[in-house]
Amino acid sequence: MPGPRSDLVRLRVVLTVFFALDGFVFAGWVVRIPAIKQQTGASASSLGLALLGVSAGAVVTMMLTGRLCRRFGSHPVTVVCGVLLSLSVALPPHTHSALALGLVLLLFGAAYGGINVAFNSAAVDLVTTLRRPIMPSFHAAFSLGGMFGAGLGGLVAGHLSPSWHLFGLTLLGLLVTAVAGRALLRIEPPRPADRPDGAPHDATRPPDARTRGLVVVFGLIALCTAYGEGAMADWGALHLEQDLGSSAGAAALGYSCFALAMTAGRLTGTTLLERLGRTRTVVVGGATAAAGMLTGALAPSLWAALIGFAVTGLGLANLFPVAVERAGTLAGPSGVAIASTLGYGGMLLGPPAIGFMADWFSLPAALTSVAALAAVAALIGLATRRATTR
Repeated sequence: MPGPRSDLVRLRVVLTVFFALDGFVFAGWVVRIPAIKQQTGASASSLGLALLGVSAGAVVTMMLTGRLCRRFGSHPVTVVCGVLLSLSVALPPHTHSALALGLVLLLFGAAYGGINVAFNSAAVDLVTTLRRPIMPSFHAAFSLGGMFGAGLGGLVAGHLSPSWHLFGLTLLGLLVTAVAGRALLRIEPPRPADRPDGAPHDATRPPDARTRGLVVVFGLIALCTAYGEGAMADWGALHLEQDLGSSAGAAALGYSCFALAMTAGRLTGTTLLERLGRTRTVVVGGATAAAGMLTGALAPSLWAALIGFAVTGLGLANLFPVAVERAGTLAGPSGVAIASTLGYGGMLLGPPAIGFMADWFSLPAALTSVAALAAVAALIGLATRRATTR
C-alpha cells in the first residue's frame, strides 16, 4: 500500500486531477450540443434519443467496470477510461445523422461511466486509508472542472467549430491522462487487509446478498440526489422564465446558483462531515434541500426562487459523495458501481418524470418532487445510521 505520507498526498492530488478532468471534458461536450444538433439536422425528439446513448453507455458500463476494478485494480482502469473518454469526445462533430451521433455517444457514455466508477473506487480506498471524510473534495473537483469546461466552451463557441473545440479537449485530456496516469500507476492502492478500520469488503470478490442490499439502500440516496440535479439542470430555467416571468438571462441564473452552491458545499464537505458525522450530514442535507426546493418551486418571486435553488444545491452537495463512499467501503468497486448506476438512473429519471408531472399538474408542483426525494434521502440516512457512522 502507499505507506509514505507523500504517496498518499500524491494519490489524492492525482485523483483530484482525474475528477476535474472528467467534469471539464463532459461540460465541454454539453455546451456544444446545440451546434451538433444543427450539424446533424436532428429534430428535438431524435436528438433526445441520440443523447440517451450517453446514459445507456454509462449505465451498461458501470457494472462491468466494477468487475474490471476487482480484477485489474481501480488505478489501471481509471487510466484506460481516461484515454477512452478523451478520444471519444472528439467523435460527435464527425457525425451527420442522429443515428450516427447516438452510436458514438454510446462509446462516450461508456467511457464516462467507466471512469466514474474507477476513480470513485480509488477514492474510497484512499478515504478508508486516511480515515478522513475527504470524498466531497473529489466531487468538488468534478464540479469545478465542469464549471471551467462550460465557461471555456462558452468563450470559444463563437470562434472555434465543434470539431476543433472537442479535438482540443481530446489533446488536453490525453496530455493530462498521460501525466496523471503515469503517477497513478506508480502508486500501489491500499489493500483490504491493510485497512485500519477493518472494512468488511474483499475487493476481489463480489458482495454477499446482505451487503448488496445495504449498498442498494445507499444507492437510493444517490438516486434521490441525482434526480434533483437532473431536474434542476433541465427544468429550473424554464420554471423561472415560464412561471415567474423572468428574462432568459435571469432564468439562466437559476442553475448557476444551484451549481455554485453545490460546489461550495462540496468544498466544505470534509469539514462538515468531520463535525457532524455522516448520518447528520445526510439528514441535515436532505432536509435542507427539501426546504430549499419547496421555496424554489413555490416562491412567487425570482429572487426568492434563486435563493431556494442555492439552498437546494447546498443541501444536496454531499449526499452523493457520502452514499458512494459508504457503498464502496461496504462492497468495494461493486458497491461503487451499484450506487453510481442507481444515481445515474436518478439523473435519467428526473427530467422525464418532471415533464410528465408538469403536464398532469404544473411545473412548480412537479418540481416539489425534488423536495420529496430529498426528504426521502434524509429518512434513509436516519434509518441507516448504524452503517453511516464515522
